[in-house]
Amino acid sequence: MTDTTVPEEEFLRLDRHICFSLNAASRAFGSVYRLALKDLGLTYPQYLVMLVLWEHGELPVKRIGALLRLDTGTLSPLLKRLEAAGLLRRERLASDERSVAVRLTSEGAALRTRALRVPRTIAAATGLGLDEVEDLRAHLDRLTAALDRVAAEGLADGPAGDRTGEREPSS
Repeated sequence: MTDTTVPEEEFLRLDRHICFSLNAASRAFGSVYRLALKDLGLTYPQYLVMLVLWEHGELPVKRIGALLRLDTGTLSPLLKRLEAAGLLRRERLASDERSVAVRLTSEGAALRTRALRVPRTIAAATGLGLDEVEDLRAHLDRLTAALDRVAAEGLADGPAGDRTGEREPSS
């Protein structure tokens, strides 16, 4: 059901779009991560790659891409720079020449200890309590899953509010 108390043109205001709020928050996170990662010599995307490798160990490039939601064209340059920095190695699998495995070097593994401070630094920068952060992450995970479903299935006819019984959301 569409909320008829809000004029249609109100939904075209920038401040009514959750996508803009998420983008602004992402950019703000990027600024804080740049400061937090400076001493590690990593960019935020490189940090994400390292997080995946610290957590999972050696992985195929395709799996890293899937975990980070990055395509090969975006991921390959990141891996190349991390390899040039001596933090990881890429090697073709003998069992499948088309697949490339990525593993940490000893320097990459050692960087994990220095990175331990980053999550607490970022958490403190949010100004949110742990419960608030967990709640926000859960909401964002549900939002991502819903958007992934719509992207896979296509948009249904009619306004979103007609499908959900809730007020018409902005993108």
